[in-house]
Amino acid sequence: MSRVPDEASPRAEPEPERSATGDTRRTGPMDLRLVPPALAAWGTAALTLDAPVAWTAGIAAGCLAGGILLLLMRGPDRFARPDRFARPGRPGRPGRPWRVGRLGWACGPFRWACGPFRWARAAVAAMLLCAAAAAVSAGLHGADVRRGPVPELARRFATVTAEVEVSGDPWLSRPRVRGDHAAPVAVLARAELRSVEEADGSRVRTRTPVLMIVDSDVPAPGGGTEGRGNTEPPPAAAAQPRTGGRAAWLGLLPSTRLRVGGRLAPALTGGDRTAAVLRVRGRPGPRVVAGPSGPQRLAGRLRAGLREATENLPEDARALLPGLVVGDTSRITPELEQAFQETDLAHTLAVSGSNLTVLLALLIGPPGLAQQVERRGLAPRLGLSLRATALLAGALTLGFVVVCRPDPSVLRAAACGTVALLALATGRRRSLVPALATAVLLLVLYDPWLARSYGFLLSVLATGALLVLAPGWSEALRRRRVPPRLAEALAAAAAAQAVCAPVVAVLSARVSLVAVPCNLLAEVAVAPATVLGFAALATAPLAMPVAKVAAWCAGWPAGWIAGVARAGAALPGAGIDWPGSWPGALALAAVTVAVVLAGRRLLRHPGWCGLLGVLVVLLVTRPVPLTRVITGWPPPGWRYAVCDVGQGDATVLAAGEGAGVVVDAGPDPALVDDCLRRLGITRVPLLLLTHFHADHVAGLPGVLRGRSVAAIETTGFAEPADQAESVRRQAAERHISVTTAVAGEERRTGPLTWRVLWPPPRSPRLSIPSGAPVPPARPNPVFEPEGPDFEPEGPNDASVALLVRTGGLRLLLLGDLEPPAQQALLRSPAAADLAGVDVLKVAHHGSAYQDPELIHLAAPRVALVSAGADNPYGHPAPATVAALRAGGAAVLRTDRDGALAVTGTGGSSGEIRVTSEN
Repeated sequence: MSRVPDEASPRAEPEPERSATGDTRRTGPMDLRLVPPALAAWGTAALTLDAPVAWTAGIAAGCLAGGILLLLMRGPDRFARPDRFARPGRPGRPGRPWRVGRLGWACGPFRWACGPFRWARAAVAAMLLCAAAAAVSAGLHGADVRRGPVPELARRFATVTAEVEVSGDPWLSRPRVRGDHAAPVAVLARAELRSVEEADGSRVRTRTPVLMIVDSDVPAPGGGTEGRGNTEPPPAAAAQPRTGGRAAWLGLLPSTRLRVGGRLAPALTGGDRTAAVLRVRGRPGPRVVAGPSGPQRLAGRLRAGLREATENLPEDARALLPGLVVGDTSRITPELEQAFQETDLAHTLAVSGSNLTVLLALLIGPPGLAQQVERRGLAPRLGLSLRATALLAGALTLGFVVVCRPDPSVLRAAACGTVALLALATGRRRSLVPALATAVLLLVLYDPWLARSYGFLLSVLATGALLVLAPGWSEALRRRRVPPRLAEALAAAAAAQAVCAPVVAVLSARVSLVAVPCNLLAEVAVAPATVLGFAALATAPLAMPVAKVAAWCAGWPAGWIAGVARAGAALPGAGIDWPGSWPGALALAAVTVAVVLAGRRLLRHPGWCGLLGVLVVLLVTRPVPLTRVITGWPPPGWRYAVCDVGQGDATVLAAGEGAGVVVDAGPDPALVDDCLRRLGITRVPLLLLTHFHADHVAGLPGVLRGRSVAAIETTGFAEPADQAESVRRQAAERHISVTTAVAGEERRTGPLTWRVLWPPPRSPRLSIPSGAPVPPARPNPVFEPEGPDFEPEGPNDASVALLVRTGGLRLLLLGDLEPPAQQALLRSPAAADLAGVDVLKVAHHGSAYQDPELIHLAAPRVALVSAGADNPYGHPAPATVAALRAGGAAVLRTDRDGALAVTGTGGSSGEIRVTSEN
């Protein structure tokens, strides 16, 4: 017998529907009353963080006054006094009472607040009051960053001795290529200045947030190891010389206090919570003056135990599992991180609400059953009451925040969990949307800087999509006979992607086409990897063998997630470029809405859905034959291709079906990998690196990604030393032999034959067999050429130059040779073979430093220049282009024409055709 609600009761509600699993769902509308106040606080905080004090005070005062005014208003039917107030009568019509409220004088200009729309009065008042609170909080936080002596010292670039407290985990800066050199990788850490002492001895105490930059030559902080946690240098640091100093800086735990010397500088970006940048110097030597707090030491030991437990796992699982569990990404290689970004799986590397949700669900069971007799989870099996369960879950949430560090996503997850736990403890009905809005409001008021955090925005958007859109989409899929669990997973992944994609496009200028299937495939492994990973984390301090067993079990799902990311990123059509701006985000949002509306209609026609699915698969996989027919790239029978990799060099010589000899790797792994993928290169018989400048070798991981590389050949001039060491280390890790190219060497593979023209031989010749230990680099070796003595002035003059023959074509590849080496090449015996080549890869990106006699002797029919658009060097130089054209060459350049491919037979009567990808 069903219960009949009392219709006279204003709180009467229909009976919630209960599914077979015991889940309850409200049939009424979604409770969105807290959403406008949360959004008002969020927007106000974002606008007023760096606003002038007068503007912030005015906004706060105005919103506060408006909110109080609306709360004091009462409806016109309350407290009416017709005996004291009456409207004047008109001829033939008696006067009527004028019924006003307690603030009746205000109802004139604000009749909407006293009339039919008085229901909105409380909502608008709440928005104004929350905006006022956010303005006050943001104004105080912004003023706190700008106050004190530190900003003025930073404007003067003052040299100081400071006491700082580390406030977050240190991390490495991203490796960047500037021209022909790679910018040094530095250790970065957010810290708080506690005291500042200038050169004149004046000292002042303060609490100012700064960004601390520690270069590779700064020694490790002295004073003991109590402030150090992880002492293992992450893989990203491997490109630089491995020093104990860098590992020690990376191992510092939050709350550690240091005394350092350095120079202050203004913050790199405006509107940030950082008041200045402190670049630490080696003198005076940095030292630890106080160790970290007890909770941070405990968190550090737990994280170190998890790293130890995962030490013997396969490479991907070893790197990924600590990131999944506690957000420790120190082992994530740039290559793996790039794969996660291209598949929109990067959220799995940042600890978020999903991690806490998995743990809470393990404890209390599904949320829909939390207050039911048939509730599941570990708590009822342990005999815990509802309130005891809430207390235990609260302690679990607190420990989760401490171990995982209070990052924005972690704080948001903890806040949502706290609100839900309070509702559970008080026995009240919970609503997740109000919980999310409350979490956003509290977090923005507590830390207004979150209002400008992209990570916080993505976290809230994803959670909101799961709560608002996913249930309806899941129900629609179930109505069309999609299995329930698959419908829920598909709806969740699609909803999160649809809402977050515009923001991701702003950050990466790219839209992933494989995000939904990759998230679906990875989702099945996230929960077991998280639970087993936390088990390893908890047992490591007590029983390391047990922790290693749990970590070994967790390594399987973690490896699956990494494999999904790598496979998705390797697809040729994994993503498309998109304008990385807010107008571009709005355009993507409009496209998404159109796709969703069209998808609702297409679901009624299975045939059209199948055809669309096939088209999407073809778009993502892009089979080479089909792509060649549609785009014309690469052209059939291509012999030589110049990749568009920006300001750098990466070229490919066709060596058979799916094979190519790669000459140089460019500055960016993603760009060279994309070029080789579109050319269909899966096998590299030889990778030749003409010299070790970063714009030729920094993209090496992109060439090695998903391809078999038989051998690497380089110049013998091992400078810059850090790049040469990086190449040798990466080759040794993959058991690829490394040899040195010398003039006179002749080789052949497939239809290709080539002869090394430069550099001259030296003794002894370096040859590193596969798997052998790599000898240290020998800087500044002296060449012993045939003929006049020549010593290179730098890496450019030691570039490997080749004369290639393929399909009747003669190609001259000059690397980055400059006039001294070009003139020496003209004096060498090889000069006799340089006359009248078909194709010239112009040296040094077409710079002005060319030898006219070499250009005149080569007399190429086609000259190809690899240069970046709008590069600061002016490459290619107008004089060089003019000289080439004066000699009868057709000049093509990647900065204007994009990637280039050469076809033809060559010779005086042969035809040469150059196809541009654009």
